[in-house]
Amino acid sequence: MNIYVGNLAYSVTGDSLKEMFSEFGEVESAKVIMDRYTNRSKGFGFIEMPSNSEADQAIKNLNGKRIDGSNIKVNPADPGGKRSKRKSRKRRY
Repeated sequence: MNIYVGNLAYSVTGDSLKEMFSEFGEVESAKVIMDRYTNRSKGFGFIEMPSNSEADQAIKNLNGKRIDGSNIKVNPADPGGKRSKRKSRKRRY
């Protein structure tokens, strides 16, 4: 299961995320999203855990937990592609 982790402090790294989630089971990957221009964390990341039951346990236990001064938000990640298409509006003159 892919897990979204938001409201991260800028000091949190992928390794520290992996360590935090590994308490609940196997972690395939952990990534903090970085700004390409400033090379600074954007404040969110993603965790991939193969076991859905372990991922659910991690979500329940870590959502709202205070890490490095911030209460993190932990949710199942949206797989993407579900955005509603906006109707294009043509201006009439």
